[in-house]
Amino acid sequence: MAFSRRDFLAVAATSLISTKLLAKELKPGEAETIASNNAELVNPTELASKRILPRALSRGANIAITAPASPTSIYELRNCIRVLKKMDCSIEIGDTIKRHSSKDRYLSAPDEERAAEFMEYINRKDIDCIICGRGGYGTMRILPMMDYEVIKNNPKIIIGFSDITALIIAIHQLTGMVCFHGPVAISSFGEFSEKYFLKVIFKNEEFEPFDIKLKDTITINSGVAEGVLIGGNLSMLVSTLGTMYEFDATDSILFIEEVSEHPYKIDRMLTQLWLAGKLQQAKAVAFGEFKGLNAKKSFYPGGSFTIKQVIESRCLELGIPAIIGLPVGHDKSNITMPLGIKARLDTEKKLLTFLESPVKS
Repeated sequence: MAFSRRDFLAVAATSLISTKLLAKELKPGEAETIASNNAELVNPTELASKRILPRALSRGANIAITAPASPTSIYELRNCIRVLKKMDCSIEIGDTIKRHSSKDRYLSAPDEERAAEFMEYINRKDIDCIICGRGGYGTMRILPMMDYEVIKNNPKIIIGFSDITALIIAIHQLTGMVCFHGPVAISSFGEFSEKYFLKVIFKNEEFEPFDIKLKDTITINSGVAEGVLIGGNLSMLVSTLGTMYEFDATDSILFIEEVSEHPYKIDRMLTQLWLAGKLQQAKAVAFGEFKGLNAKKSFYPGGSFTIKQVIESRCLELGIPAIIGLPVGHDKSNITMPLGIKARLDTEKKLLTFLESPVKS
């Protein structure tokens, strides 16, 4: 039997109601309201065309740090706090970080508590930005518990990477709001990362397109392309496929990063993106930095391709500009990448250019 998008959303809404009713924080009827709001969201492609820009941060902004996935500690946040203190920011650290219990294992807190804390920071008018504590695992579990209508009506900067990809992709696709693939609160915030973190999300002079020099990239296909930035962690991008949170790669500069995966797993995930038509939809593809890019790891019984060979096998035939070595994600150098703004990739000049402001003054 054919399954329409309307049918799918109805099922998703029903599932949402049953999940949300487990949350002690909800008042009677609130779960049904959230489910109804989410089910009525328009097609992601249509919604994304109605782009929403969050407000740029100013010196002295109020920043919330929460852990919607795996746990972290206040000590691990020290570099992020150092950078924010330079900008005289006030920092609120959520209970998902301060009160983590070992009984929650690889999650910072039960699903309902992580979702409730995130939505609390969305609703609070005194919070200007939400920085996710770390990736790890867990954001997919709380996606049905987000109230995307409320998020759309309370736009603010939301930033993170790795497992947080699922959260920022879902919010961007279902609300049209620009979200940010960038450092999490446990990141090292080296000079390069700090520079673009502050440049992209804090208030600057009137916006003009600016270039980011890509020093050590490897060109797969040469060329110049313009498109809308979308992407993130490969495992999480693949995990959105077939769900109401599936990312849209149409006319995009698709950026992909991953860490500590064997070549055959990279192959499997890239092939899934290819089978789903995502790679073919893009105007350009930019891969992050892969450790062991040219290493041939063992794989019984016939040996292994390298990660570079796997990427080439999927990208050469596309004929669109493609590079490896974009400084994003699991690397000391981490560009803050706004999902949903137009950019240009020039593989010959080795430049990534942000063509639009990702924030409003």
